[in-house]
Amino acid sequence: MTQTCTERDSLPHAVFLKRLAGAPTATSVDGRLGNGAFLALRLVDLLGPGSEPAHPDAFRYQHAATERMCRELPATSTETGHLTGLVRSAAEAFRSRNPGQMIPALLAYAHHLEDELRLEEALDVLESLVAVGAERLGCSDAIAAQLRIGRVNRKLNRFDAADMAYALAGLLAEAAGDVHSAFLSRVGRALSVQARGNLAMAEQSFHEIAAEARGAGEREIRAHAEHALGTTLLLRGQVAEAIIHVWRAFEFYEDQASRLRTLNDLGVMLLALGRVDDAERALNEVVRGGGARDNVSNALIELMHCASYRRDRMGFERRRVECESRAEEMPPNILADFHLKVGIGSARFGNFRKARALLGEALNVAARSGLHELVFRIERIMAGLRDCATECKTKPHTGAEPAISAEALQEVSA
Repeated sequence: MTQTCTERDSLPHAVFLKRLAGAPTATSVDGRLGNGAFLALRLVDLLGPGSEPAHPDAFRYQHAATERMCRELPATSTETGHLTGLVRSAAEAFRSRNPGQMIPALLAYAHHLEDELRLEEALDVLESLVAVGAERLGCSDAIAAQLRIGRVNRKLNRFDAADMAYALAGLLAEAAGDVHSAFLSRVGRALSVQARGNLAMAEQSFHEIAAEARGAGEREIRAHAEHALGTTLLLRGQVAEAIIHVWRAFEFYEDQASRLRTLNDLGVMLLALGRVDDAERALNEVVRGGGARDNVSNALIELMHCASYRRDRMGFERRRVECESRAEEMPPNILADFHLKVGIGSARFGNFRKARALLGEALNVAARSGLHELVFRIERIMAGLRDCATECKTKPHTGAEPAISAEALQEVSA
Protein backbone atom coordinates (compact mmCIF):
# COMPACT_ATOMS: atom_id res chain seq x y z
CA MET A 1 0.00 0.00 0.00
CA THR A 2 3.00 2.27 0.34
CA GLN A 3 3.75 4.80 -2.32
CA THR A 4 6.73 7.12 -2.68
CA CYS A 5 6.28 10.87 -2.59
CA THR A 6 7.84 11.15 -6.04
CA GLU A 7 5.27 8.84 -7.56
CA ARG A 8 2.42 10.66 -5.87
CA ASP A 9 3.68 14.09 -6.93
CA SER A 10 4.33 13.10 -10.57
CA LEU A 11 0.65 12.51 -11.29
CA PRO A 12 -1.91 13.92 -8.86
CA HIS A 13 -4.50 11.42 -7.62
CA ALA A 14 -2.75 8.51 -9.33
CA VAL A 15 -3.93 6.28 -6.48
CA PHE A 16 -7.43 6.39 -7.99
CA LEU A 17 -6.07 5.39 -11.39
CA LYS A 18 -4.46 2.40 -9.68
CA ARG A 19 -7.97 1.34 -8.70
CA LEU A 20 -9.02 1.68 -12.34
CA ALA A 21 -5.95 -0.28 -13.49
CA GLY A 22 -6.66 -3.04 -10.97
CA ALA A 23 -10.30 -3.46 -12.00
CA PRO A 24 -11.25 -6.55 -14.05
CA THR A 25 -12.42 -4.31 -16.91
CA ALA A 26 -12.52 -0.57 -17.54
CA THR A 27 -16.31 -0.72 -17.42
CA SER A 28 -16.52 -2.50 -14.05
CA VAL A 29 -18.14 -0.56 -11.21
CA ASP A 30 -14.91 -0.21 -9.23
CA GLY A 31 -12.98 0.93 -12.28
CA ARG A 32 -15.60 3.53 -13.18
CA LEU A 33 -15.72 4.83 -9.63
CA GLY A 34 -11.93 5.14 -9.56
CA ASN A 35 -11.97 7.05 -12.83
CA GLY A 36 -14.81 9.27 -11.60
CA ALA A 37 -12.90 10.08 -8.41
CA PHE A 38 -9.80 10.97 -10.42
CA LEU A 39 -11.77 13.35 -12.66
CA ALA A 40 -13.64 14.93 -9.74
CA LEU A 41 -10.42 15.66 -7.86
CA ARG A 42 -8.75 17.05 -10.97
CA LEU A 43 -11.70 19.44 -11.19
CA VAL A 44 -11.11 20.42 -7.56
CA ASP A 45 -7.43 21.09 -8.37
CA LEU A 46 -8.47 23.92 -10.69
CA LEU A 47 -9.54 25.91 -7.63
CA GLY A 48 -6.28 25.53 -5.73
CA PRO A 49 -3.67 28.29 -5.26
CA GLY A 50 -0.33 28.38 -7.05
CA SER A 51 -1.62 28.41 -10.61
CA GLU A 52 -3.44 30.75 -12.93
CA PRO A 53 -7.21 30.82 -12.31
CA ALA A 54 -9.05 28.61 -14.76
CA HIS A 55 -10.82 30.39 -17.58
CA PRO A 56 -14.59 30.23 -16.99
CA ASP A 57 -15.18 28.41 -20.27
CA ALA A 58 -12.44 25.86 -19.52
CA PHE A 59 -13.83 25.22 -16.05
CA ARG A 60 -17.39 24.89 -17.36
CA TYR A 61 -16.23 22.40 -20.01
CA GLN A 62 -14.32 20.27 -17.50
CA HIS A 63 -17.18 20.50 -14.99
CA ALA A 64 -19.74 19.40 -17.59
CA ALA A 65 -17.59 16.42 -18.62
CA THR A 66 -17.06 15.36 -15.00
CA GLU A 67 -20.72 15.81 -14.13
CA ARG A 68 -21.68 13.67 -17.12
CA MET A 69 -19.26 10.99 -15.95
CA CYS A 70 -20.86 11.02 -12.48
CA ARG A 71 -24.34 10.59 -13.96
CA GLU A 72 -23.13 7.35 -15.56
CA LEU A 73 -21.98 5.90 -12.22
CA PRO A 74 -24.20 3.49 -10.26
CA ALA A 75 -26.91 5.57 -8.59
CA THR A 76 -27.12 3.15 -5.64
CA SER A 77 -23.44 3.52 -4.73
CA THR A 78 -22.62 5.66 -1.67
CA GLU A 79 -19.40 6.73 -3.35
CA THR A 80 -21.36 8.04 -6.35
CA GLY A 81 -23.25 10.33 -3.96
CA HIS A 82 -19.99 11.66 -2.54
CA LEU A 83 -18.52 12.30 -6.00
CA THR A 84 -21.69 14.00 -7.24
CA GLY A 85 -21.70 16.24 -4.17
CA LEU A 86 -18.01 17.04 -4.62
CA VAL A 87 -18.50 18.06 -8.28
CA ARG A 88 -21.51 20.18 -7.32
CA SER A 89 -19.62 21.93 -4.51
CA ALA A 90 -16.68 22.60 -6.86
CA ALA A 91 -19.01 24.41 -9.28
CA GLU A 92 -20.49 26.48 -6.45
CA ALA A 93 -17.01 27.30 -5.14
CA PHE A 94 -15.92 28.45 -8.61
CA ARG A 95 -18.96 30.69 -9.00
CA SER A 96 -18.50 32.27 -5.57
CA ARG A 97 -14.68 32.29 -5.75
CA ASN A 98 -14.68 30.57 -2.35
CA PRO A 99 -12.82 27.23 -2.33
CA GLY A 100 -13.87 26.78 1.28
CA GLN A 101 -17.27 25.63 0.06
CA MET A 102 -15.69 22.34 -1.02
CA ILE A 103 -14.27 21.51 2.41
CA PRO A 104 -17.34 19.69 3.85
CA ALA A 105 -17.67 17.53 0.72
CA LEU A 106 -13.95 16.67 0.74
CA LEU A 107 -14.03 15.78 4.46
CA ALA A 108 -17.12 13.62 4.00
CA TYR A 109 -15.59 11.79 1.03
CA ALA A 110 -12.33 11.18 2.91
CA HIS A 111 -14.31 9.80 5.86
CA HIS A 112 -16.18 7.42 3.54
CA LEU A 113 -12.95 6.17 1.95
CA GLU A 114 -11.40 5.63 5.38
CA ASP A 115 -14.42 3.61 6.51
CA GLU A 116 -14.08 1.50 3.35
CA LEU A 117 -10.39 0.92 4.18
CA ARG A 118 -9.27 2.79 1.06
CA LEU A 119 -6.68 4.52 3.20
CA GLU A 120 -4.30 5.71 0.48
CA GLU A 121 -7.24 7.27 -1.34
CA ALA A 122 -8.54 8.89 1.85
CA LEU A 123 -5.10 10.41 2.43
CA ASP A 124 -5.03 11.75 -1.13
CA VAL A 125 -8.40 13.49 -0.62
CA LEU A 126 -7.28 14.97 2.70
CA GLU A 127 -4.07 16.27 1.14
CA SER A 128 -6.16 17.82 -1.67
CA LEU A 129 -8.31 19.51 0.96
CA VAL A 130 -5.26 21.07 2.63
CA ALA A 131 -3.71 22.08 -0.71
CA VAL A 132 -6.87 23.69 -2.10
CA GLY A 133 -7.83 25.39 1.15
CA ALA A 134 -4.29 26.63 1.85
CA GLU A 135 -4.31 29.84 3.90
CA ARG A 136 -8.04 30.22 3.26
CA LEU A 137 -8.77 27.11 5.32
CA GLY A 138 -10.71 27.98 8.47
CA CYS A 139 -9.10 27.10 11.79
CA SER A 140 -11.63 24.40 12.70
CA ASP A 141 -11.36 22.81 9.25
CA ALA A 142 -7.55 22.88 9.40
CA ILE A 143 -7.58 21.16 12.80
CA ALA A 144 -10.09 18.54 11.63
CA ALA A 145 -8.05 17.84 8.50
CA GLN A 146 -4.78 17.38 10.41
CA LEU A 147 -6.42 15.09 12.97
CA ARG A 148 -7.83 12.98 10.16
CA ILE A 149 -4.48 12.94 8.31
CA GLY A 150 -2.85 11.78 11.53
CA ARG A 151 -5.38 9.01 11.98
CA VAL A 152 -5.14 7.70 8.40
CA ASN A 153 -1.34 7.73 8.52
CA ARG A 154 -1.47 5.87 11.83
CA LYS A 155 -3.73 3.23 10.28
CA LEU A 156 -1.18 2.94 7.46
CA ASN A 157 1.55 2.51 10.12
CA ARG A 158 3.30 5.68 8.98
CA PHE A 159 3.90 6.77 12.51
CA ASP A 160 6.30 9.67 11.86
CA ALA A 161 3.83 11.28 9.45
CA ALA A 162 0.98 10.59 11.85
CA ASP A 163 2.86 12.19 14.75
CA MET A 164 3.62 15.30 12.69
CA ALA A 165 -0.03 15.74 11.73
CA TYR A 166 -1.26 15.17 15.29
CA ALA A 167 1.33 17.64 16.61
CA LEU A 168 0.27 20.30 14.09
CA ALA A 169 -3.39 19.73 14.99
CA GLY A 170 -2.47 20.16 18.67
CA LEU A 171 -0.65 23.43 18.05
CA LEU A 172 -3.54 24.82 15.99
CA ALA A 173 -6.05 23.70 18.64
CA GLU A 174 -4.12 25.29 21.49
CA ALA A 175 -3.78 28.55 19.55
CA ALA A 176 -7.55 28.53 18.91
CA GLY A 177 -8.45 27.58 22.49
CA ASP A 178 -10.01 24.34 21.23
CA VAL A 179 -9.56 22.11 24.28
CA HIS A 180 -11.40 19.14 22.80
CA SER A 181 -9.23 18.95 19.66
CA ALA A 182 -6.07 19.44 21.72
CA PHE A 183 -7.06 16.37 23.73
CA LEU A 184 -7.75 14.42 20.51
CA SER A 185 -4.25 15.31 19.30
CA ARG A 186 -2.73 13.89 22.49
CA VAL A 187 -4.82 10.72 22.25
CA GLY A 188 -3.69 10.21 18.65
CA ARG A 189 -0.02 10.66 19.49
CA ALA A 190 -0.30 8.23 22.40
CA LEU A 191 -1.96 5.67 20.11
CA SER A 192 1.04 5.94 17.78
CA VAL A 193 3.33 5.30 20.76
CA GLN A 194 1.23 2.23 21.61
CA ALA A 195 1.39 0.92 18.03
CA ARG A 196 5.18 1.32 18.00
CA GLY A 197 5.38 -0.98 21.01
CA ASN A 198 6.24 1.45 23.83
CA LEU A 199 3.40 0.20 26.02
CA ALA A 200 4.68 1.66 29.30
CA MET A 201 4.80 5.19 27.89
CA ALA A 202 1.41 4.73 26.21
CA GLU A 203 -0.17 3.54 29.46
CA GLN A 204 1.19 6.54 31.35
CA SER A 205 -0.08 8.93 28.66
CA PHE A 206 -3.59 7.46 28.67
CA HIS A 207 -3.78 7.59 32.48
CA GLU A 208 -2.85 11.29 32.36
CA ILE A 209 -5.27 12.11 29.55
CA ALA A 210 -8.16 10.29 31.27
CA ALA A 211 -7.53 12.15 34.54
CA GLU A 212 -7.29 15.54 32.84
CA ALA A 213 -10.36 14.86 30.69
CA ARG A 214 -12.34 13.96 33.80
CA GLY A 215 -11.34 17.27 35.37
CA ALA A 216 -12.22 19.19 32.20
CA GLY A 217 -15.61 17.50 31.84
CA GLU A 218 -14.61 16.03 28.46
CA ARG A 219 -16.70 12.85 28.47
CA GLU A 220 -15.84 11.75 24.91
CA ILE A 221 -12.10 12.27 25.47
CA ARG A 222 -12.27 10.30 28.70
CA ALA A 223 -13.98 7.49 26.75
CA HIS A 224 -11.18 7.51 24.14
CA ALA A 225 -8.50 7.49 26.84
CA GLU A 226 -10.14 4.72 28.89
CA HIS A 227 -10.62 2.64 25.73
CA ALA A 228 -7.01 3.06 24.62
CA LEU A 229 -5.78 2.41 28.16
CA GLY A 230 -7.71 -0.85 28.12
CA THR A 231 -6.19 -1.99 24.83
CA THR A 232 -2.74 -1.06 26.11
CA LEU A 233 -3.24 -3.12 29.27
CA LEU A 234 -4.44 -6.02 27.11
CA LEU A 235 -1.20 -5.88 25.14
CA ARG A 236 0.69 -5.91 28.46
CA GLY A 237 -1.14 -9.07 29.48
CA GLN A 238 -3.29 -7.40 32.14
CA VAL A 239 -6.59 -8.64 30.73
CA ALA A 240 -8.78 -8.28 33.83
CA GLU A 241 -7.79 -4.65 34.37
CA ALA A 242 -8.19 -3.98 30.65
CA ILE A 243 -11.82 -5.13 30.72
CA ILE A 244 -12.67 -2.66 33.49
CA HIS A 245 -11.32 0.30 31.49
CA VAL A 246 -12.86 -0.75 28.18
CA TRP A 247 -16.23 -1.31 29.79
CA ARG A 248 -15.96 2.16 31.34
CA ALA A 249 -15.29 3.54 27.85
CA PHE A 250 -18.36 1.72 26.52
CA GLU A 251 -20.47 3.52 29.15
CA PHE A 252 -18.97 6.93 28.30
CA TYR A 253 -19.24 6.67 24.52
CA GLU A 254 -22.44 8.07 23.02
CA ASP A 255 -22.01 7.30 19.31
CA GLN A 256 -22.80 3.84 17.94
CA ALA A 257 -19.59 3.48 15.92
CA SER A 258 -17.39 3.91 18.98
CA ARG A 259 -19.53 1.58 21.06
CA LEU A 260 -19.18 -1.12 18.38
CA ARG A 261 -15.41 -0.71 18.41
CA THR A 262 -15.48 -1.13 22.17
CA LEU A 263 -17.54 -4.32 21.85
CA ASN A 264 -14.94 -5.63 19.42
CA ASP A 265 -12.15 -5.14 21.96
CA LEU A 266 -14.28 -6.59 24.75
CA GLY A 267 -14.78 -9.70 22.62
CA VAL A 268 -11.00 -10.10 22.33
CA MET A 269 -10.57 -9.70 26.09
CA LEU A 270 -13.38 -12.05 27.06
CA LEU A 271 -11.91 -14.73 24.80
CA ALA A 272 -8.53 -14.22 26.48
CA LEU A 273 -10.26 -15.10 29.75
CA GLY A 274 -11.83 -18.22 28.23
CA ARG A 275 -15.35 -16.78 28.15
CA VAL A 276 -15.88 -17.74 24.51
CA ASP A 277 -19.71 -17.52 24.59
CA ASP A 278 -19.60 -13.95 25.87
CA ALA A 279 -16.88 -13.08 23.35
CA GLU A 280 -18.94 -14.40 20.45
CA ARG A 281 -22.01 -12.45 21.58
CA ALA A 282 -20.04 -9.22 21.55
CA LEU A 283 -18.34 -9.92 18.23
CA ASN A 284 -21.53 -11.02 16.48
CA GLU A 285 -23.13 -7.76 17.59
CA VAL A 286 -20.29 -5.88 15.89
CA VAL A 287 -20.83 -7.80 12.64
CA ARG A 288 -24.59 -7.19 12.79
CA GLY A 289 -24.05 -3.51 13.51
CA GLY A 290 -21.81 -3.10 10.47
CA GLY A 291 -20.18 0.29 10.09
CA ALA A 292 -16.46 0.77 9.48
CA ARG A 293 -14.98 -2.07 7.46
CA ASP A 294 -11.85 -2.33 9.60
CA ASN A 295 -13.97 -2.91 12.70
CA VAL A 296 -16.07 -5.58 10.98
CA SER A 297 -12.91 -7.23 9.60
CA ASN A 298 -11.43 -7.33 13.09
CA ALA A 299 -14.63 -8.88 14.46
CA LEU A 300 -14.65 -11.57 11.76
CA ILE A 301 -11.01 -12.42 12.50
CA GLU A 302 -11.82 -12.76 16.19
CA LEU A 303 -14.87 -14.94 15.46
CA MET A 304 -12.56 -17.17 13.41
CA HIS A 305 -10.24 -17.23 16.42
CA CYS A 306 -13.17 -18.20 18.67
CA ALA A 307 -14.00 -21.10 16.34
CA SER A 308 -10.46 -22.47 16.48
CA TYR A 309 -10.51 -22.06 20.26
CA ARG A 310 -13.60 -24.29 20.34
CA ARG A 311 -11.89 -26.67 17.90
CA ASP A 312 -14.82 -26.05 15.54
CA ARG A 313 -13.12 -26.81 12.21
CA MET A 314 -16.11 -25.98 10.00
CA GLY A 315 -16.76 -22.70 11.78
CA PHE A 316 -13.08 -21.80 11.53
CA GLU A 317 -12.93 -22.47 7.79
CA ARG A 318 -16.14 -20.56 7.14
CA ARG A 319 -14.84 -17.49 8.96
CA ARG A 320 -11.41 -17.84 7.32
CA VAL A 321 -12.99 -17.66 3.86
CA GLU A 322 -14.96 -14.55 4.89
CA CYS A 323 -11.78 -12.90 6.12
CA GLU A 324 -9.78 -13.88 3.03
CA SER A 325 -12.35 -12.12 0.84
CA ARG A 326 -11.38 -8.91 2.66
CA ALA A 327 -7.62 -9.50 2.83
CA GLU A 328 -6.66 -7.27 -0.11
CA GLU A 329 -8.22 -4.23 1.56
CA MET A 330 -6.83 -4.89 5.05
CA PRO A 331 -4.24 -2.40 6.38
CA PRO A 332 -0.99 -4.00 7.61
CA ASN A 333 -1.94 -4.33 11.29
CA ILE A 334 -5.18 -6.18 10.49
CA LEU A 335 -3.57 -8.30 7.77
CA ALA A 336 -0.77 -9.38 10.12
CA ASP A 337 -3.33 -10.23 12.80
CA PHE A 338 -5.31 -12.29 10.28
CA HIS A 339 -2.27 -14.35 9.26
CA LEU A 340 -1.34 -14.76 12.93
CA LYS A 341 -4.73 -16.13 13.93
CA VAL A 342 -5.06 -18.39 10.90
CA GLY A 343 -1.65 -19.73 11.88
CA ILE A 344 -2.77 -20.30 15.46
CA GLY A 345 -5.89 -22.04 14.18
CA SER A 346 -3.83 -24.28 11.91
CA ALA A 347 -1.70 -25.27 14.91
CA ARG A 348 -4.79 -26.00 16.98
CA PHE A 349 -5.97 -28.37 14.27
CA GLY A 350 -2.57 -30.08 14.16
CA ASN A 351 -1.18 -28.64 10.89
CA PHE A 352 2.09 -27.26 12.30
CA ARG A 353 3.90 -26.89 8.97
CA LYS A 354 1.14 -24.62 7.64
CA ALA A 355 1.00 -22.82 10.97
CA ARG A 356 4.70 -21.96 10.83
CA ALA A 357 4.38 -20.64 7.25
CA LEU A 358 1.39 -18.45 8.19
CA LEU A 359 3.11 -17.14 11.30
CA GLY A 360 6.12 -16.32 9.15
CA GLU A 361 3.89 -14.33 6.79
CA ALA A 362 2.37 -12.50 9.76
CA LEU A 363 5.87 -11.71 11.02
CA ASN A 364 6.94 -10.35 7.63
CA VAL A 365 3.92 -8.05 7.38
CA ALA A 366 4.38 -6.80 10.95
CA ALA A 367 8.13 -6.23 10.54
CA ARG A 368 7.74 -4.37 7.23
CA SER A 369 5.16 -2.07 8.84
CA GLY A 370 7.06 -1.31 12.05
CA LEU A 371 4.54 -3.08 14.29
CA HIS A 372 7.09 -3.87 16.97
CA GLU A 373 4.74 -5.15 19.67
CA LEU A 374 3.11 -7.54 17.19
CA VAL A 375 6.54 -8.69 15.96
CA PHE A 376 7.55 -9.62 19.53
CA ARG A 377 4.25 -11.44 20.10
CA ILE A 378 4.53 -13.47 16.86
CA GLU A 379 8.15 -14.36 17.61
CA ARG A 380 7.15 -15.69 21.06
CA ILE A 381 4.38 -17.81 19.52
CA MET A 382 6.69 -19.18 16.81
CA ALA A 383 9.31 -20.06 19.44
CA GLY A 384 6.76 -22.11 21.36
CA LEU A 385 5.16 -23.77 18.37
CA ARG A 386 7.12 -27.02 18.77
CA ASP A 387 5.81 -27.46 22.30
CA CYS A 388 2.18 -27.12 21.25
CA ALA A 389 1.60 -30.60 19.82
CA THR A 390 0.69 -32.22 23.12
CA GLU A 391 -1.49 -29.32 24.22
CA CYS A 392 -3.35 -29.18 20.91
CA LYS A 393 -4.46 -32.81 21.31
CA THR A 394 -6.33 -31.91 24.49
CA LYS A 395 -9.75 -30.31 24.74
CA PRO A 396 -9.85 -26.49 24.86
CA HIS A 397 -9.66 -25.15 28.36
CA THR A 398 -12.57 -23.25 29.81
CA GLY A 399 -10.36 -20.48 31.13
CA ALA A 400 -9.49 -19.56 34.68
CA GLU A 401 -11.62 -17.12 36.55
CA PRO A 402 -10.14 -13.64 36.17
CA ALA A 403 -8.78 -11.57 39.02
CA ILE A 404 -11.65 -9.08 38.79
CA SER A 405 -14.77 -9.76 40.81
CA ALA A 406 -17.44 -12.08 39.45
CA GLU A 407 -19.92 -9.23 39.80
CA ALA A 408 -17.86 -6.89 37.59
CA LEU A 409 -17.39 -9.56 34.94
CA GLN A 410 -21.07 -10.46 35.03
CA GLU A 411 -21.92 -6.81 34.35
CA VAL A 412 -19.79 -6.83 31.23
CA SER A 413 -21.27 -10.17 30.15
CA ALA A 414 -24.81 -8.88 30.54
